[in-house]
Amino acid sequence: MAEYTTLRVERPRPQIVVARLNRPERLNAITFRMFDEFAELQAEIEADPDTRVLVITGSGRGFCAGLDLDQAAMLPEMSAAQMLSGQESWARSVSGFQRMTTPVIAAVNGAAAGAGLSLALAADIRIASTTAKFNAAFVRIGLSGGDLGTSWALPRLLGLGRATEILLTGRFVDAAEALRIGLVTEVCEPDDLLDRALEVAEQIRGNSPVGMALTKQVIRTNVDASSLDAALSVENRNQVLATRTADMREALVAFREKRLPRFVGE
Repeated sequence: MAEYTTLRVERPRPQIVVARLNRPERLNAITFRMFDEFAELQAEIEADPDTRVLVITGSGRGFCAGLDLDQAAMLPEMSAAQMLSGQESWARSVSGFQRMTTPVIAAVNGAAAGAGLSLALAADIRIASTTAKFNAAFVRIGLSGGDLGTSWALPRLLGLGRATEILLTGRFVDAAEALRIGLVTEVCEPDDLLDRALEVAEQIRGNSPVGMALTKQVIRTNVDASSLDAALSVENRNQVLATRTADMREALVAFREKRLPRFVGE
């Protein structure tokens, strides 16, 4: 793996990468450099056929406290053109996790505030520790509650009314509430969090890379499908594409023979 300054990247199990935001002294607050390294990590993972799942978590007791306040203080000094250019770049770096063909799991080990909430929402699956909490902190520092994809993702997960309340108030949602309203899929004790995320990653890794990429694509497309027929059209196309691959044939044979498949990514 490449060398990163704001992330610590490990491969604890075959075909699974864990990326830790690595500024624990600042609760892993995001810097402009970290935004750049998100994009670099995405490119590296997508180019590596031996990586099947990416797990994102935080070092220390926080997941991500949002944009570093020292960097946030620079925003009003930027020209409108500079701010727009930066905002578009930062948004791409966070939403890029959702756009990856590789499945992404967020193991939320503490506070996920502001951009940290956006980062968690960009993952395909969110698993939280009992110490996790979430808030749209943007409104607490005079910004809009819609940032880095939050206003798109949150209503789709929670419904318009619940998402609106969370975005307008900026209040914290604790782990128990996050589970109840569907913001996360499960909650576990802090010491068990990474192991549980890796267990889920192992389950995903057991499926074909092409099948996982097509599944991510069909979910992203059909969440906004204009009709059932439009959704079925995408599903039908993807199933035709999947049956053209060696991995689909291998998965079917392995299933019938009750053995683990040996995928080649084709």
